[in-house]
Amino acid sequence: MAYWLGIDIGTGGSRALLIDEKGHIVSAVTSPHKDMAMEQPLWAEQDPNDWWSASQHAVQQVLKKSQVNSNEIKGIGLSGQMHGLVLLDENGRVIRPSLIWCDQRSQAQVDWINAKATPATVLACTANPVLTGFTLPKLLWVRDNEPANYERGRMMLLPKDYIRYKLTGEFATEVSDASGTALFDVVKRDWSYELASIVGVDKSMLPKSYESSRITGFVTKEVAAATGLAVGTPVVGGGGDQAASAVGNGIVRAGIVSCTIGTSGVVFGHMEQPAYDPKGRVHTFCHAVDGKWHVMGVTQGAGLSLQWMRNQLMPGTDYDAMTAEAATAPAGSEGLYWLPYLMGERTPHLDSTARAAWVGLTAKHTRAHMIRSVLEGVAYSQMDGLEIIEGLGTTVENVRVSGGGAKSAFWRQMFADVFHKKVVTLETQEGSAYGAALLATVGTGHFGTVTEACEVTIREISTTKPVEADSQRYAKSHKVYQSIYPALRPVYGSL
Repeated sequence: MAYWLGIDIGTGGSRALLIDEKGHIVSAVTSPHKDMAMEQPLWAEQDPNDWWSASQHAVQQVLKKSQVNSNEIKGIGLSGQMHGLVLLDENGRVIRPSLIWCDQRSQAQVDWINAKATPATVLACTANPVLTGFTLPKLLWVRDNEPANYERGRMMLLPKDYIRYKLTGEFATEVSDASGTALFDVVKRDWSYELASIVGVDKSMLPKSYESSRITGFVTKEVAAATGLAVGTPVVGGGGDQAASAVGNGIVRAGIVSCTIGTSGVVFGHMEQPAYDPKGRVHTFCHAVDGKWHVMGVTQGAGLSLQWMRNQLMPGTDYDAMTAEAATAPAGSEGLYWLPYLMGERTPHLDSTARAAWVGLTAKHTRAHMIRSVLEGVAYSQMDGLEIIEGLGTTVENVRVSGGGAKSAFWRQMFADVFHKKVVTLETQEGSAYGAALLATVGTGHFGTVTEACEVTIREISTTKPVEADSQRYAKSHKVYQSIYPALRPVYGSL
């Protein structure tokens, strides 16, 4: 029997997942990370060595749990949170904690890049505007604020690619994750050495880039002894968490869009050719499918909004109890709105200073209204992205939902109503780790293409249709929701 391993470096934990030849999950284990450090508002850091420790533990446990002989594991795929900066010294040691995807401290560096290179040049070089969440501004923040650390830097890696380095000793990345650095030519599917030169980044700091299903290295003897993996097991490129999740959800052809609700929320569409929003409200990146692209809109604080409410206002309450309480309030929350901008916002505002808020609160509103408004606010934010994606010519037959939010039937119905689309769930709800494992099946020759792998392994199990009356109510409420940010925007900068 042959097996493949997917490893996903999430924000909350590292997950190892083992699949068989038909794509069935044999075993899966998540090892939690330490909480992100937030020394100032809108700052967010994690220790890459904590990711490595969690990854090793997850792999050890999945092997123990499955009782699979490591020699039967034919390949490993990697996935992980995008945009994080891992800066290594000449000995491959981590210099400082990683500024991760939701860190928003680098607005001054974004402004400097746009002044130095011009927004038009940035767009021509990368097909995207540069944002605070991307990796390049984080690197330049270190340059400007921690010059001693920057001078020691010899290699810039993304989170999952640090795990690759630890597994194989190779400095490498792949096209989907590299697309989110603000240093990658998405159209040409290679580093933009032109932009790197303009902003003064030495190209030797950029790892070799591969297509996502290509083999990038092999498990070393030292790692094999520490984890139980077999020496020489191939490790493929893998994908950034959203591209890998899209593979795990079968978003590898036109007509199918995904909505993934984790800490952040992402609407994701497949593209045969690159196209981008001239305002930069959504991201156009290389897909984890060879020679294809994708477009995605991002809500920074999707599942994070519900997690924040639980942790701060309802400690100890489980999410099922929260959604059950939310269901007692009517659709539209009787005029109460939640803006999910706990970590600034990307789509559609590109505003690192945006703040979360409840708007419309009255004495009549209950905790049920507040919970429901949080769920609705996230859904409205995802709808903002879906509207832009459709405007770029992406057809939407149905929306496949995944992530923690997809586990709630109540939230799935809400997404169907807000999107006014059929919402589909899949037999496998694993997303990123599963997609990474599928990419490994392709890279080691078990399947010929990523599309073939998805056609064989991915199965739909349920469909949620919109309720017309609620869709009409939400369409009106969404327009009100869209009017709130412009009204509050002048206030954000003064906060």
